Amino acid sequence: MSDQPDRVLVTGISGFLGGHVALQLLAQGYTVRGSLRSLERAEKVRKTLAAHGADTARLEFVPLDLLADKGWAEAMSGVRYLQHVASPFVLEMPKDKNDLIRPAVEGTRRAVSAAFTGGVERVVVTSSIAAIAYGHDDYSRTFTTADWTNPDSPKVSAYAESKLRAEREAWAVADSFGARERLATINPGAILGPLLDEDVGTSGLLVQRLLNGSIPAAPKMSFSIIDVRDVAAAQVAAMTAPTAGGKRHILADREMSLFELATALRTALPQVAGRAPRFEMPNWVVRLIGLFDPQIGSNTAELGHVRRVDGNSGRLLLARPTIPGPDAAVATARSLVDQRLVA
Repeated sequence: MSDQPDRVLVTGISGFLGGHVALQLLAQGYTVRGSLRSLERAEKVRKTLAAHGADTARLEFVPLDLLADKGWAEAMSGVRYLQHVASPFVLEMPKDKNDLIRPAVEGTRRAVSAAFTGGVERVVVTSSIAAIAYGHDDYSRTFTTADWTNPDSPKVSAYAESKLRAEREAWAVADSFGARERLATINPGAILGPLLDEDVGTSGLLVQRLLNGSIPAAPKMSFSIIDVRDVAAAQVAAMTAPTAGGKRHILADREMSLFELATALRTALPQVAGRAPRFEMPNWVVRLIGLFDPQIGSNTAELGHVRRVDGNSGRLLLARPTIPGPDAAVATARSLVDQRLVA
């Protein structure tokens, strides 16, 4: 495989994480082939990456759909590494959980199968701590890469189940090819950090709502925070690190409550974050509001749970400390201001 060019297929290149992965790959001299559901978006992606300093002469695009077989084999032609980043992510859960689960699982199966069939050297799949630390009875311990979310728990959301089943599908496909050591998964916490364009995305939406006053008091919800630049760096490192294959890698800096996030935003950006919540909301009030606010209602099962995860595997992959969680949140807020998405 050494005669293959250093071309990397990045699925979901138009997304928040996909764009950052592409930026880091281009900066390191790789040729990037980005997948899009429609090539009509190609020029916008090209301009966005160029605006952040990318050499887009080594950027190309292919049309791919997570729910269709067409084009996957051709997309792997001449590809040395696959970064499978594409997967649906929402704050508001759909009425039919299969609207999330099916594209996540089927897309992963298509991508990983096509990669190994095409002789790709290593596959890196973006999973999540949602595939690790949800649906358990005991949250007093720290979760590790040995843990798996319990899909039978009624408290597991459609999103968490989609990440769990998609990651398991990736490992199952790798095993069927006898290629377990050629697969690595990245399991990040809640990804914050600088936006690349005016697309707020799901991660940016959370910070935007904290800034614009639409969350007057903070629900007692906590998240393991990680900066998108760290996740992208880990994704790229996992392609070539000799010890990365055959393993899961948790990316998380620290656990932060919504109230702590709001406080960090007010401290760093007082002129912007004046409407960020200044106190926490009782759980019963959150559940009541959740009856009318689907984004809050979809996440009330998270109330009161603090999920601690062991991020050492990710830090070893990065070979450096992670960007502090508060800094990641502030970076999101600054980019929202730069894109004129908050007043």
